[in-house]
Amino acid sequence: MLKKGSKLYSILTGTCPRCQKESMYVDQNLLHLNNLIKMNEKCGHCDLKYQIEPSFFYGAMYVSYGLNVALGILAFIITFQFDRSITTTFTSIIIVLVLAFPFIMRLSRNIYINMFVSYKPKTSK
Repeated sequence: MLKKGSKLYSILTGTCPRCQKESMYVDQNLLHLNNLIKMNEKCGHCDLKYQIEPSFFYGAMYVSYGLNVALGILAFIITFQFDRSITTTFTSIIIVLVLAFPFIMRLSRNIYINMFVSYKPKTSK
């Protein structure tokens, strides 16, 4: 399921969607917020340019929105089962979304670029 060559592998690991041999990001640590979205210009192995066109990753905002809505609904359902207070439920949704921000940000970019680029194992310079 999570083998090299699958879209899921590239999405979850943040590797190049074409060759899956190199990370797309300059800093792979999600807790370094200054470098959260800094990406390499292109893959060092297959020369895939990550910024396919100017402002390419603006489309990832739509993916991010969907992921945040799904996560917010999940947090609502789980919290509402334990505490029926709307204040507690709302607070838990906000906390979950703030804590998940770095993960969702990168995940949405990974999903978006994988929608347009396919895996080609024999690709090299």
